Amino acid sequence: MHPSLIIISYLLIIPMTKMCEMKLLGSAGSAFVTRVKFVLQLKSIEYVYIEEDLCNKSELLLTSNPVFQRVPVLFHSNGQPMTESLAIMEYLDELKPDVHPLLPSDPSDRVQCRVLAYTFDTLCYPWMKEFMLTREKERREELKQMLVQGSVMLEEAFVKFSKGKTFFGGDDIGYLDIVVGGFLGWIKFYEVVFNFKVIEEARNPRLAEWEKSMWSHEVARSVIPSHEIHMKFLNMLIGRLPPLPVSASDAA
Repeated sequence: MHPSLIIISYLLIIPMTKMCEMKLLGSAGSAFVTRVKFVLQLKSIEYVYIEEDLCNKSELLLTSNPVFQRVPVLFHSNGQPMTESLAIMEYLDELKPDVHPLLPSDPSDRVQCRVLAYTFDTLCYPWMKEFMLTREKERREELKQMLVQGSVMLEEAFVKFSKGKTFFGGDDIGYLDIVVGGFLGWIKFYEVVFNFKVIEEARNPRLAEWEKSMWSHEVARSVIPSHEIHMKFLNMLIGRLPPLPVSASDAA
């Protein structure tokens, strides 16, 4: 059977109380999935959520995202899959441009937002992930310093983009607020579990105020996962790591 037919067939048998055009395949602890949930709620788009077991990946995930085999994956009406959180965010913004627009109207500002989002995903996110998973204390300390530098970069970016207002997007949550805000649960998790503040009020005063404003937003509170979900997700990631090599002293 053609992959597209497999996807449509699979989606048709998902139990629903009513027909819904949008379906989101995700994993609850993923910050990238949180981003998409954030946009769907801000734009009041109804959707069906399908939880994916990343330790036992479904045929739906393998068929809809065969190259990267990761979430989120968004399906809209005809079952055509869309992948990568930033691309999905822009798709939803274009789908409902008049309901809580995310990107600024100025083309130059839009480009700068995309560049910062790309920078965050290619620098800060890998540091955050490695910090959680590294087994070397020295490397974790190095990553702490890198994340501190990243927070300083974000502080400068916030001052630039917010223009003295509450959010990156100005008076209300915008594209960059969701890009970074999708990780707020993990940032709080670091503070509780690793005793490390990525955002520190003395170092990042404007970003600290932004963090409080984000947590007070009803959509953020409803989509950001709990510590328990984050811990479960972390344990899943740790379980997928290769076993530690056995040293000669261990084998003796």
